[in-house]
Amino acid sequence: MAVRADARLVADSDGHGGTRLRALHSEPPLLLRRTGARTAPTAEVHLVGGAAGPLGGDDLRITIVVGAGARLVVRTVAASLAQPSLPPAPSTVTVTARVEGGGSLWWLPEPLVAVAGCDHLNRSRVDLDEGAELRWREEIAAGRHGEDSGDLRMESTVRHAGRTILRHDLAVGPRAAAWSGPAVLGGRAAGTLLLVGPDATGDRTATGPTAAVMPLADNVAVLISATGATSRDVRAALDKAAP
Repeated sequence: MAVRADARLVADSDGHGGTRLRALHSEPPLLLRRTGARTAPTAEVHLVGGAAGPLGGDDLRITIVVGAGARLVVRTVAASLAQPSLPPAPSTVTVTARVEGGGSLWWLPEPLVAVAGCDHLNRSRVDLDEGAELRWREEIAAGRHGEDSGDLRMESTVRHAGRTILRHDLAVGPRAAAWSGPAVLGGRAAGTLLLVGPDATGDRTATGPTAAVMPLADNVAVLISATGATSRDVRAALDKAAP
């Protein structure tokens, strides 16, 4: 049975150098859990999968709002598996984020795996006010070990101070026009890391022949991209470029 679920996370400054979670709402299979010390300046939240998936037909939505002066890190506890269904149906995960000036958001999920036979769309829409900070990571794997890739599309749009600074689309799987085998990705995995704010400044260099660094929007942002044989290779390249 297809599932529609919403999760909402709102982080505000507590006025004393810390971050409070004003809203932490989730519905299965999207389960949000606060982790880490509650007195730390940065609030940390993990997204826990309450069920397998996303499965074909699922429509899952995550909304994040970070207020001025708040600092938030969102992680997942494990990789997500985009899986098929019977009868076949597409699945969708939409992440919408807003960060006010002086706020900071780190979105650092584990990779999304396109299981053979899946038909999945992963969308992210991020709006940043002037002075907001962002670290946004997206990683995919074209199938599990030893299996073909399912159909997976990643669509990302990031706006800063009312201007679009990034529009990034990636598709893998049998129906993708650019997909012709592992050679396209330099392996079976790919990832990007977008930095906006102070972390984007300074000189950065690619960490290998399958990695690239692209400054964006008058040095307000930088996009780091990497491909590799495995998700571990991609993560290592991203981490070296932006520790």
